[in-house]
Amino acid sequence: MRSKLLTQTNTSIPQQDGNVSKAESPKIPVLSLEEGFAYFEGHIVPMSEAKVSVATHALQYGTACFEGIRGYWNADHHQLYLLKLREHYERMADSWNVLRMKPAETVDDLCRITVELVRKHGYHQDVYVRPLTYKASRTIKLTLTSLEDAVAIYTFAMGNYVDINAGLNVCTSSWRRANSNAMPIRAKVTGAYINSSLAVDDANAAGFDEAILLTHDGSVSEGSSCNLFMLRNGKFATPALSEDILEGVTRNALIDLIRDELGMVVEERRIDRTELYASDEIFLCGTGVQVSPVSSVDR
Repeated sequence: MRSKLLTQTNTSIPQQDGNVSKAESPKIPVLSLEEGFAYFEGHIVPMSEAKVSVATHALQYGTACFEGIRGYWNADHHQLYLLKLREHYERMADSWNVLRMKPAETVDDLCRITVELVRKHGYHQDVYVRPLTYKASRTIKLTLTSLEDAVAIYTFAMGNYVDINAGLNVCTSSWRRANSNAMPIRAKVTGAYINSSLAVDDANAAGFDEAILLTHDGSVSEGSSCNLFMLRNGKFATPALSEDILEGVTRNALIDLIRDELGMVVEERRIDRTELYASDEIFLCGTGVQVSPVSSVDR
């Protein structure tokens, strides 16, 4: 599916001729603050200058939203393709509304800035782009209004976040997915990811690659930072938006691909935990995991 997905990218970035290097694939990328550039406080600056105060509201209370965007290097075309760039920023704009944010930048601005930032690095390898919109005021007041909203973007080389060919061993987590009545699940809010971090940390400690979170009603929601698809009896299914999932950009792309390329409809519905055990195939999808098959559940 990857080759088809790449044809649906929003933006291609031709680079100057040079040696093509292969991105490293660390599971946890370690970033050097002395390398590269970032968009910060309205300008592209050296990464070492993109710093916030310890008193920043977003650092105190998790009042920020973010996106993860992949760029794929195509050696034949000598271009870097940013996957679903506009769709990611449109989703970020939805998160702004939830967090009552009004940054100076528009979706069009962020698309342009991202292309400029990636081009400035001169990548000849796969990359990851991390945009962040955050409450930048220095205050401990619990509020969302009357605060400064700022945007930062940084990038780094990144290949596969997980081994997408080996198959993932996953477990259902004892941590339930945060309910959308308690936290805005459809917004990609930084503070909400403590839920995912607890789940995946427990899963890793128990020897699993990934955690599947259930809703408070016990139905399947999603992975720690990825959506889930299941194939059972010749039919595709994925948890409905009402199952406290993030409306994934990759998820939407796969629903379209399955319809257009396979002529099949993906059922968006409630999935019981036991259906995972009886399924023919399961795979996870998202910017980080890309499209990764699941080899076992709770085993």
